[in-house]
Amino acid sequence: MVKSIKYCFLGVLLAAIVACSGQDTTPYQWNLPDSIPPPPLPEQAVMTQASVELGRHLFYDTGLSGNGTLACASCHMQGLAFADNRAKSVGAEGEVLKRNALALVNVAYHSTLTWAHNGITQPEQQILLPLFNEHPVEMGVTGNEAVILERLRSAQYQRLFEHAFGNPEPTWQNIVLALSSFVRTLVSFRSPFDAYAYGGDDDALSEQALAGLNLFFSERLECFHCHGGINFTQSSRHTSQAVLIKPFHHTGFFTGQGDTGLYDVTRDPNDLGRFRAPTLRNIAVTAPYMHDGSLQTLEQVIEFYENGGRGEGKYDPRKSPFITGFALNDEERQALLAFLHSLTDDQFLSNPAHSAPFAVPE
Repeated sequence: MVKSIKYCFLGVLLAAIVACSGQDTTPYQWNLPDSIPPPPLPEQAVMTQASVELGRHLFYDTGLSGNGTLACASCHMQGLAFADNRAKSVGAEGEVLKRNALALVNVAYHSTLTWAHNGITQPEQQILLPLFNEHPVEMGVTGNEAVILERLRSAQYQRLFEHAFGNPEPTWQNIVLALSSFVRTLVSFRSPFDAYAYGGDDDALSEQALAGLNLFFSERLECFHCHGGINFTQSSRHTSQAVLIKPFHHTGFFTGQGDTGLYDVTRDPNDLGRFRAPTLRNIAVTAPYMHDGSLQTLEQVIEFYENGGRGEGKYDPRKSPFITGFALNDEERQALLAFLHSLTDDQFLSNPAHSAPFAVPE
């Protein structure tokens, strides 16, 4: 009897401790269009309203960098579909980074992340790179871990960590989990194209954009082979998708010099010059283009593919068989541009749920 009473008391005490912990486990609501399946989530993912809110604060906080000058949002700006308008971003200590900053659009639906790494498949992995990378330094966390954690011991952050994880003490594990929660919420499926293709609105696209759509999905241009599916990239997955397709391609951009792409990771000569095909959603606002940010406009990108590549890259045997070049007249070129612009989701670019929760210094 005494033992039963003891266990009962301990159970009540434990329940009281949990109830008083302040943790909010309310699941995050995706608010997706009916035609869009939810993204798959790995076992370690935390997707609660509280973890997302903590992640949003961390994403915009320059205090997360070693010297307190750089935030995730410094290189991933909402009005640019969480991309950067520089060819290559600059790290906290002034070093120019290796590649153009990818737009954070529908990250939760990507099967691989970064321009050229087939082993990074989840935000929890990818986020470690800008935080701790030393060559070059990006956020500059390495060597400054304790200093940054001390910055996050403010009363406000203690409340946010408590609500998200039941513990007011900031840890790097929970920082990464919270940032991953937030970036997974950056979903964009409310463009004019979506209204037309999935929403049943036949007037959502102009005649010019429709002509561009037909060109885009034609065997003549072959665009859709690398930029297909609901996310306009082969690097995509969702809960209704059974097959993943290798999303890395040699487009004729690699001329034998410079960044070797996927080869850096695999050391497979067949992967020389292969890079991930990025999503085309919101592509009109994410200039400059390509992994090195060397093409300034969509017109230049179209011209590159019209030519079937550039320099020696056009004749590289590793080049994708879908990159053969094509000829467009001015009317067709403008139609293709109109279609690409129809992939812009204005709601996404201004959604207050994705915006800074505090005033961001200029």
